Amino acid sequence: MKKKMFRLITSSILVSLMALTGVYAIGQTTSVITISKAREDITGDGKEEKIYLKGEPYGKENPYFKKIYIETVASNDKTYLFSLEGGSKASIQLVDLNHDNVKDLYASVLTSGSSGIIHSYLFSLKDFSKKKIPVPEPLEAESQFMNDYKAKIIIKDTAKSYEFDLKDRKDYYKKLGLYHNGKLNEPTELTVNPYSTLKPALVKGNETGLIGVQRVTGIANADTIGYIQSSWLYEGGRWKLIQADVLKEDPNE
Repeated sequence: MKKKMFRLITSSILVSLMALTGVYAIGQTTSVITISKAREDITGDGKEEKIYLKGEPYGKENPYFKKIYIETVASNDKTYLFSLEGGSKASIQLVDLNHDNVKDLYASVLTSGSSGIIHSYLFSLKDFSKKKIPVPEPLEAESQFMNDYKAKIIIKDTAKSYEFDLKDRKDYYKKLGLYHNGKLNEPTELTVNPYSTLKPALVKGNETGLIGVQRVTGIANADTIGYIQSSWLYEGGRWKLIQADVLKEDPNE
């Protein structure tokens, strides 16, 4: 009887261990893919680093990456990792944005959903010192619908105001109850979204900075009113706003 009990207990332990091992194995068999790769000197020693943008998708049928990161094998034979947020698409550019004569790692990740919002990241590895540099915050603006099927946007940083004629949408707005005989039924604000793009570009002479675009929407995400375009230059350890405008058309198209 004791032998049978021992065998039963032993079998139970083995089954439990096998079950735990199986769970562990499943957790470890994640497939990481290389989205893009490059070779460039980003430390300033004159030797190239191997740079990989990698992502871990949720599954074969799901294009969304739950984990994205930059893996850099430096010329000192050390590997440096830079973590990014998950998203549906990711890209990396090697460009000197902090103007220290060494190229930086600039990455953008497109979030999921129809909003088209991006998260951007800037890293430096000069002298093999890993450093994260903040990117410029999206511009804030006061925005609202006005009587007579109009909208107004005021950029807080510049105090410039812009008006939009929306009479071509009056039937749509009337149907949704926003207007009655050209008068607003109640005060209604617009939505100033975060960056949909934030790209390196020449912003002041031959100096490279970032140009960002933010979409302004009305009563729905598909109701695009206009776009705020801003250009930025990194000076004295911070981002300086060079120019800001409100446009009717998407400047990226």
